[in-house]
Amino acid sequence: MKRLSILFLSVIFGFSTTAQTTITNGGFENWGNTTPGLSSEPTNWYSNQSGSTIAALGPQTCFQDNTVVHSGIYSVRVESKTYLGNVVNGNVTTGVVDAPTLSKVNGYIGTVNYTTSSDIRHMSFTGRPDSLVGWYQYTQGGVTEQGKIHAILHTGDYYDPDTPYTYHPNATANKIGDAKFLTPLANVTSWTRFSVPFTYVSGSSPTYIMVNVTSSADQSTTIAGSKLWLDDLQAVYRPSGINNVSITEEDVNVYAYDKTVCVNFMNGNPEQSMLTIFELSGREVFSEKIAGNQFSAFKLSDLNT
Repeated sequence: MKRLSILFLSVIFGFSTTAQTTITNGGFENWGNTTPGLSSEPTNWYSNQSGSTIAALGPQTCFQDNTVVHSGIYSVRVESKTYLGNVVNGNVTTGVVDAPTLSKVNGYIGTVNYTTSSDIRHMSFTGRPDSLVGWYQYTQGGVTEQGKIHAILHTGDYYDPDTPYTYHPNATANKIGDAKFLTPLANVTSWTRFSVPFTYVSGSSPTYIMVNVTSSADQSTTIAGSKLWLDDLQAVYRPSGINNVSITEEDVNVYAYDKTVCVNFMNGNPEQSMLTIFELSGREVFSEKIAGNQFSAFKLSDLNT
């Protein structure tokens, strides 16, 4: 058994009093939209098949997967496909896939259908989370391919990318903050956790969240075959009303064995704390609340060595 040498530990205590809204159907367990009635789309999510008129001409790029699953019964898979000599980026979104013209450079994802202005798709969300967290696998169609997961907190309507304004209005004033994750330039063949922080540009609370998932980070990709699996997507909140309490090595014992991290507050801890683990690059790979006065063990078998 390997005991971690700890001379000083700063434990964060507190609780959140802000609204902690969640991403609807972030586990992708529910499928089939009553509007527009496509069983190939997760409930409350959409793809190019229910996009604007030109976007809907493309092939199915969003799939229900029951063989590559992190938890539950299903995950979502988006896959770049070739259609009439062009590559359609794999996509799933809480908004509308809009293609104003046949030129891919003019395409975007928005909350308003380009060809049916009464078709407005908003996912309600009023919290201010710390980070966007989920689990993914990725297969590159080519060595330059990366998948992308982009969450935007906003009021009113929004569009991604937000420029240029040729085919949609300038809605940048509606942006509250966003979080963006790009997969590595490599195949990721086992479920891997990602965590990216939200960057806020406004102190206001959002009204909605728009989450856009594509199998290629480049909307103008000419490479088919890229596949991105996503499961257990969630917004993670840090406790508010935080107090930093100094804990010495006589008060807490933290040790690891067999990819398990154990935390034991030997002299008691009446408050709630948070265990957060970072890899050497500084990227957060695990975060979990710890109840007071309890011995806690966390299995990390899903993380790389």
